[in-house]
Amino acid sequence: MSGPYIIRGSVSLPEAELMWRFSRSSGPGGQHVNTSDTRVELRFDLARTEALPEVWKARALERLAGRLVDGVVSVHAAEHRSQWRNRETAAVRLASLLAEASAPPPKPRRATKIPRGINERRLREKKQRSQTKGGRSGRGWE
Repeated sequence: MSGPYIIRGSVSLPEAELMWRFSRSSGPGGQHVNTSDTRVELRFDLARTEALPEVWKARALERLAGRLVDGVVSVHAAEHRSQWRNRETAAVRLASLLAEASAPPPKPRRATKIPRGINERRLREKKQRSQTKGGRSGRGWE
């Protein structure tokens, strides 16, 4: 493993709280694929962790409610032929998932009034378009 996986700022995933499970992966690899456990499942107990600040944890639990099973979030990786690369992929994927889920909500949009000039220009263009289309009819040519 290439060290701690940073979620955001100085908060990182603690290696002791990560639960790894390996199984046989489908996909490329020839005869090798039938004998090696390259598929990785990484589980992280979000409900019981002490690594995240309480505010982040509450936010993540709320946003990931559909993905959690008994407070545990699970990530799978089987894209690569080597178990090591799949472990890296799964850990990075989990860190980015937690970073996104624990991010603060965006600032609410402030409603603004449409400027008068924009509205006038829109109406002027509509009138111009109407005149252009109206001039295409054969009426008035007698």
